[in-house]
Amino acid sequence: MMSVGVIGLGDMGSGLAKNLIANGFETWGRDLLEHRRDAFVEMGGHTEADAAGVGRKAQAVFVMVMKGAEAYNVILGEHGLVQTMAPGGVILLTATIRPAEARAIGAALEGTGLHLIDSPVSGGYPGAQAGTLTMMAAGSDEALDKARPVMEAVSANVHRVGDKPGDGQTVKACLQSLIGAQFAATFEAAALAAKAGVPGQVILDVFSTSSAGCGVVNNAVEKIIDRHFEGTGSHINTMHKDLTISMALGEELGVPLHTAASAMQIFHAGRTRYPDGDNWVCTRVIEEIVGAELHRDCAKVTR
Repeated sequence: MMSVGVIGLGDMGSGLAKNLIANGFETWGRDLLEHRRDAFVEMGGHTEADAAGVGRKAQAVFVMVMKGAEAYNVILGEHGLVQTMAPGGVILLTATIRPAEARAIGAALEGTGLHLIDSPVSGGYPGAQAGTLTMMAAGSDEALDKARPVMEAVSANVHRVGDKPGDGQTVKACLQSLIGAQFAATFEAAALAAKAGVPGQVILDVFSTSSAGCGVVNNAVEKIIDRHFEGTGSHINTMHKDLTISMALGEELGVPLHTAASAMQIFHAGRTRYPDGDNWVCTRVIEEIVGAELHRDCAKVTR
């Protein structure tokens, strides 16, 4: 069985590591934060001082960082994976970055003997922890076949969406434009219900059994009515960043994204007002405007 690496052991990367270990893979990891490294060791992982150290030990490495520049450095920097991974190794770019950034990484890896699978994921913190993520994988048949066992260890749905770097990120940008719009509409509907005096449980019951009900909407309503706005594993910075990528792709291709643009502004407001909050904290900004809050058992007028 191959050894696997995970670079970035936060909310998402820790879930990847957890499920790789549970499936019997010897797993090596790296993160800048000590408490994340400690938690990884406690679950059975092995830490290395840098990405090069992980690459020396692993035949397949997941890169789950926040930004394109971080991914580039982890893969191609002075202490990056490219310095130590043996030819034939597979790098799985599971971070969400701009398609152009993924293409640049792919171009820089040409001639190194390493395979790149551009495979951002969807499913958030719950999906990462449960091993049920959706993967949007783009790469050669050889790379995808070689990495299939480790991908199936962390994912319930592996979709082959293309054969070159950037293809996976493009699909993810389309997906996030839709999810952002679903979030924004849910936040507004919650505030509308609060102002109208409808209890949150009523909203959850109706929404979740209607044609509008889905994982995104149902989970968001649950978090809102229970007032869980921090520490749920869905920090607002991530969705804000993803919508920025979607908007940039729309601009690049000349595609109007009216609804995604509105969602972007709602997330921008939420991030500015509550920088430590999770996605659902955007609802609080709207609630503050209308003077009402949606709770599970009631709607509260705050002014």
